[in-house]
Amino acid sequence: MMKEFMKKSIACLLLLITVLIPSSRAFANSTFYTYSFDYYGNELESPDAYTAEDMLIGSMMGEEVGDFVSPSGMFVRDELIYIVDTGNNRIVVVNKAFKLVRIIKSIIINGEESFFNQPTDVFVDRNGDLYICDKLNQRVIHTDKDLNFIKLYTKPVDETILEGSDFLPIKCVVDTSGRMFLMAGNVNKGFMQFDKYGNFTVYVGANQVKASLFEVIKKRLMTKEQRERMILFVPTEYSNIAIDKDNFLYATTTTFNDGDLRNNPGKVNPIRKLNSLGTDILIRNGYFYPVGDLSWGSGGDVSGASRFEDITALDNDIYMAIDRIRGRVFAYDFQGNMLYAFGGLGNKMGYFEYPSAIEHMGSDILVLDYKAGSVTRFTLTEYGDYINKALALYKEGRYDDSAEYWEKVLHLNGNYDLAYIGIGRALLRKGEYAEAMKYFKSKIDINNYSKAFQQYRKIWVEENIGYLVGGFIVLLILPKVVRLIRKLIKGGAASNERKNSGQ
Repeated sequence: MMKEFMKKSIACLLLLITVLIPSSRAFANSTFYTYSFDYYGNELESPDAYTAEDMLIGSMMGEEVGDFVSPSGMFVRDELIYIVDTGNNRIVVVNKAFKLVRIIKSIIINGEESFFNQPTDVFVDRNGDLYICDKLNQRVIHTDKDLNFIKLYTKPVDETILEGSDFLPIKCVVDTSGRMFLMAGNVNKGFMQFDKYGNFTVYVGANQVKASLFEVIKKRLMTKEQRERMILFVPTEYSNIAIDKDNFLYATTTTFNDGDLRNNPGKVNPIRKLNSLGTDILIRNGYFYPVGDLSWGSGGDVSGASRFEDITALDNDIYMAIDRIRGRVFAYDFQGNMLYAFGGLGNKMGYFEYPSAIEHMGSDILVLDYKAGSVTRFTLTEYGDYINKALALYKEGRYDDSAEYWEKVLHLNGNYDLAYIGIGRALLRKGEYAEAMKYFKSKIDINNYSKAFQQYRKIWVEENIGYLVGGFIVLLILPKVVRLIRKLIKGGAASNERKNSGQ
């Protein structure tokens, strides 16, 4: 009896282990909540596109570095990561393996050592030159890769800049021609543009703000003194700026009203892509505008719409923005489709307390946490890699190959709407319009369905033009033939009546 009980116990234990092992593996494969949106705005849980691989805390590099204090900026060039440790008035440079390379606290300017005072950002160009936003020293310092001083960007003498106001550089980027675009405190006219010689030239990307009719009439009725004292209508300020490989600027803004975003997201546009003229050319062909979360639950200190603190544009034209409200990374493709969102608020691996910067190193994503004083590295999963390859192959014109990768995506996530649309777009490009229409219809992609239907209708008309012309001719002639037959029948009947009456 005892032996039989032991056998049953062992069998149950083995069965339990067999059941639990796959569950443990499935759980391990998902580090945090990843999701996308369907046509109706519902969140659809998906496999992880990125997984948290590693985390850097300043003290991990020893006493020489210690903890980061309120780090607010970060930049990646090649395999070096530049962390702007604002609270410690320094820039910490580490390599891809999170090993210390150097610490920058000061620059020799005209023979004297000049220390940073609350630096907020750094940009490194392709030659290795550094542009450091030294906020409270009211300057941007330009050095070469060996930290040899080149020039200073200081407050311009310009009628558009108020006298007595501080010049507070916060974020900057530099294009391949040497033009610098600067986001500065106390400036609400867009980004300040400087030429390669350090001269201020123009504002870029200012919002066009229109006053209401009531405000216009009110202003006209005011005296000159009242008008001078009134609050000016000023454009929305930006929260950050990035530049892609083609010198387009990606900008984020957080100073908007939640109601405006809900009712008219096209008016707010939290993410913008600016050309050299400052015109927003971001493509927004997805189900929804790139605005982050679509529904805004509240709990604790978290409420309201997403607020993008920073943005980075990958070389494959995918761009990712970090939401400081819920600590999530939102990824969008070149058409404005949301690919996936991941992350969240928390103090464990893959979550953030207050994300302040996002950068990429190849396909890896790096997120800087202002409160936690950390950098988290995220790496692509198989699922995320399939999505990236499908998009890249489509842009290269390799539509069959692109469709194959979308099929692989569907194998891992059958609820991923963009995979169906991706296959449909590949079929559309190949001229298989009827088949493409099926995929677009299944995911209510009205725009692409219309394109496919237009081409399908055109081909159908060309193939059936003979029948159409023949049918048209028949429709023209048929009434005349019918009338003639009726006339003949009527005439024959009348003739018979006369004969019968004559008899």
